[in-house]
Amino acid sequence: MFHDGFMGGGMWFGWLFWIVIIGLVIFLIVRLTNQKTGSQNIQSNENPLDVLKKRYARGEITKEEFESMKKDLQ
Repeated sequence: MFHDGFMGGGMWFGWLFWIVIIGLVIFLIVRLTNQKTGSQNIQSNENPLDVLKKRYARGEITKEEFESMKKDLQ
């Protein structure tokens, strides 16, 4: 009788463990997603020339593209 009660309790503990793990994974995904969108909002306060310089520095655009876009901004 004691053995049956213990196994039933162990089964609930197993379910509870996985529910907590899945909840933590969802929490981390949501938190990381919010951090990425939050950092984009902060960067939107920069002036366009600064953004252009950063894109060029990261190698996202070529020198020709940089010069053309810079000319358009001025």
